[in-house]
Amino acid sequence: MTAIRDLARRARIDLSTPTEPVPGREPAGAPAFGLTDRELDVLRLLGQGRTNPEIAAVLFISPRTAGAHVANILRKLDASTRVQAATIAERAGLLDAGQTDTPLAHT
Repeated sequence: MTAIRDLARRARIDLSTPTEPVPGREPAGAPAFGLTDRELDVLRLLGQGRTNPEIAAVLFISPRTAGAHVANILRKLDASTRVQAATIAERAGLLDAGQTDTPLAHT
């Protein structure tokens, strides 16, 4: 969360007004915002302020593939920047460590 605040401060994005996710927007069991499991893995790393090469190393994918996932995430979250995507994800509770089975704990 500290990385998000630092990035938001540098990008001059106000994080003081939280928004709640709209309940019932998606059917039960549907992935949030239409994100795939892999995109959620990438999003959690993005929320930690990781670069595409760092995301790639953790998930054992190429930096180009990580970049493609980031582009898809930005599109699905209707975000213009990585910081904005991380902010949306944080507010929606998508960055919670308990929601991941990825090797994040090993980094």
